[in-house]
Amino acid sequence: MNQLIATKKRVQSIDILRGIIMIIMALDHVRDYFHSDAFQHDPLNPATTTPLLYFTRWITHFCAPTFVFLAGASAYLVGLRKTKAELSGFLIRRGIWLILIEVVVISLAWTFNPSYNSIIFQVIWAIGISMVILGLAVRLPYGVIFALGALIVLGHNLLDYPEAAHKHNVSFIWDLLHDARFDNYTFAPNHILIIAYAFVPWTGIMFMGYCAGKLFAPTVDPLKRQRSLLIIGSGLIVSFVVLRLLNGYGDPQPWAHQQNGLATFLSFMNINKYPPSLMYACITIGPSLIMLALLEHVQNRFTEFTKVFGRVPFFYYVLHLYLIHILTVIAFYISGYGSKDIVGQSPFFFRPLKFGYDLGMVYLVWVVVILLLYPLCRWYNKYKSTHTQWWLSYL
Repeated sequence: MNQLIATKKRVQSIDILRGIIMIIMALDHVRDYFHSDAFQHDPLNPATTTPLLYFTRWITHFCAPTFVFLAGASAYLVGLRKTKAELSGFLIRRGIWLILIEVVVISLAWTFNPSYNSIIFQVIWAIGISMVILGLAVRLPYGVIFALGALIVLGHNLLDYPEAAHKHNVSFIWDLLHDARFDNYTFAPNHILIIAYAFVPWTGIMFMGYCAGKLFAPTVDPLKRQRSLLIIGSGLIVSFVVLRLLNGYGDPQPWAHQQNGLATFLSFMNINKYPPSLMYACITIGPSLIMLALLEHVQNRFTEFTKVFGRVPFFYYVLHLYLIHILTVIAFYISGYGSKDIVGQSPFFFRPLKFGYDLGMVYLVWVVVILLLYPLCRWYNKYKSTHTQWWLSYL
């Protein structure tokens, strides 16, 4: 009985960190819709960005890899109270469900196009297909899963070389697997599929998260867990610095000396997310592991606030996209645009290329979004904690 209670106890640090990254994620998506420069220039380009804009975008690099990693860790913890067969079935069903949601619900949230002329494979798709693969893999020994995850994370950048040799003119399947540079594929007249997230590198991160979940088992001493997380996290950060200084393997974007020290630093830190490179994984997962260690026993108003979002991440994710786009529609009409401007050059309705505000307004809208979502997420978290319907595990 004590073991059963222990396995059902939520791990606070995971919920807090997941809540923090969900909040930061909203900043990036608000910037996409509300910043005047979002569709004009790359915010990470040292030649055209500003330090504030750069770090507004760069800080959100932590979101996707940490979320995928924690999804893997959570899968391990779920498996503590299920048989391997039950865990496998659950992960496969949930993964297929997430892919369906990406196509039907999330793409609509991004585009507001009821005709679905643009379907976008983004992070939910990547999590879904990775979850299906993990569901198939959980029957394997733990060591094999770890080896597969490490092989993918450490070795997938070898594929950068043939991709570069072909100038990224690769097949649809290759794009799904690894390249994924927002290429468009027509699948019906006037309908395109946009591949933003190639799943293989993300599957590697989820596998590693699953293996890291072992550190959060109820039998692990908290001090040992914290020490392990600090050591592994610090090691990943050191690995990033060494690899980046070598400026060779581990990221397809080499850094270069710029006109001044700050610009050179921005170039140094500009690592590749699409797909997530080895260096990208090191510098995002490393600090996240350190955060997990430091948040183990922290309890204050901030952590209680963030835990609300961390306990209902999927509910939050769907809501925040629709809320941001609805606020964009309001701003669209306030800015003087009309019906003729709804459909523009981008796949996102109500978001013209020349539209938006400065970063101050972006941050203001971000705060408003978080404050509006908090009571809804708190209500849903309370509902989930007091109800046991089967469908709650999918939302």
